[in-house]
Amino acid sequence: MEAANRGAYERGGRSVGCNIRLPHEQKPNPYLHTYITFEHFFVRKVLLLKYSYAFVVFPGGFGTLDELFETLTLIQTGIVEDFPVVIIGKTFYEHLIKHAENLAEQGTIAPTDLDLFFVTDKLEEALEHIERKLRTAFAERLKPSRGARRPSAWLLEK
Repeated sequence: MEAANRGAYERGGRSVGCNIRLPHEQKPNPYLHTYITFEHFFVRKVLLLKYSYAFVVFPGGFGTLDELFETLTLIQTGIVEDFPVVIIGKTFYEHLIKHAENLAEQGTIAPTDLDLFFVTDKLEEALEHIERKLRTAFAERLKPSRGARRPSAWLLEK
């Protein structure tokens, strides 16, 4: 989480953190304008999903996998709107991707479920994927109701 917060903070963006209280780790990082500390993982995940337009997953441990799979499950089942999920780290996540492909081959997920995430090592590809998915997902919201519409920074428009 610190890398994302640092990037936003150093580029002048508003940096908000969803911290979790753990016995031996997880202090708020120094790149936050504001944060909230949660006692329970499930509450933190709900807040992360509620206010997200995209998920970018970097190499991590059980908590990262938990957040990734819960997010994919909620998108897969239509409980939350489809939004971009980008996994950074082709080599790190290689076994996980192969396992997901095996799930599709075995019929425990649909082959189209493999399209719920995008795997790359390149920042440019990640950004292009996020922009493309957001434009598709919010196409109806982008249609002007009256007159010309102004570009939206939230939708990566210039």
